[in-house]
Amino acid sequence: MDVPPLPDAADITRVQIANGPVRASLMTLGVAVTELRMDGFDHSLILGSPDIAPYRDTMRYFGAIVGPVANRIAGARAPLGDTTLRLVPNEGANALHGGPAGLSTRNWHLADHGPSYARFVLTWPDGDSGYPGPLHLTATYTIEDDGALRIDLTGAADVHTLCNPAFHGFWTLDGSGGLTGHTMQISADHYLPVDDAAIPLGDPAPVAGTAFDFRTPARIADDSQIDHNFCLNGEGLRPVLRLETDALALVIETDAPGLQVYDAARLNTSPDAGHEGHIYGHYSGIALEPQFWPDAPHHPSYPSISLRPGETYRQTARFRLIRKEIS
Repeated sequence: MDVPPLPDAADITRVQIANGPVRASLMTLGVAVTELRMDGFDHSLILGSPDIAPYRDTMRYFGAIVGPVANRIAGARAPLGDTTLRLVPNEGANALHGGPAGLSTRNWHLADHGPSYARFVLTWPDGDSGYPGPLHLTATYTIEDDGALRIDLTGAADVHTLCNPAFHGFWTLDGSGGLTGHTMQISADHYLPVDDAAIPLGDPAPVAGTAFDFRTPARIADDSQIDHNFCLNGEGLRPVLRLETDALALVIETDAPGLQVYDAARLNTSPDAGHEGHIYGHYSGIALEPQFWPDAPHHPSYPSISLRPGETYRQTARFRLIRKEIS
């Protein structure tokens, strides 16, 4: 399947939500957060563009909901019950983020919104990109009283299918155009080693003694090569990551079992410009994606992304910004 044509600008709805010092700009294309700002900081804390066209090309995942299965599925094949789904590859032989016509390319419907929230809905048709359906999805964005951007995702299907959507925001806390000066802490004792195509090799491995040990705050290396799933400790809605600079911290809480971290080592949006005319290059931000583990259908021991009729998929993530007191 080819990428759907870019909707006319008149068909894409934009909405702003705010609460206290935090405000976000959203659009129905990919239900993307195009910018997130906090009083006292002169840059968007999420990479994005005021223009629509880049979201069909170099920024197609920026701030969007990706899926219906986020991350990678090896060989664009997925066992499901007694059958094998034949998906549409878009990263070599593998399927990434739902394929070339995934959720980030779809124009969702703005179902409801108020000053601090917006709810979007979309029905994924049966057979699109190889996924059974219909799959009925909602994405609700709320800026809560403590300034956290909360994202609630739900899914319900008429048939047995796969469901693992995820928010794909690239974060930058200091607006420097890079990750220098950022430290990160992740509540994960294990991660998933991957092959050269970023496909998990098998069982989780301990982070101890590796470059993926962020159990205590550590600086993100200038030449880091992170595009891995961290197998999060604990269950339920709990804090799992803290990203910070001298002036600002981001705390992520989620009820998901995994967090994909991508340091944008291969990022290059040229010739497309983002906010303030910036062209985003290598390490311009860091993608932090609460989700289930990648390539789950091929690993029965991983948390399942199977969704049957009568079941409801739910995922909640909170991205809380904390202004730091500087002495």
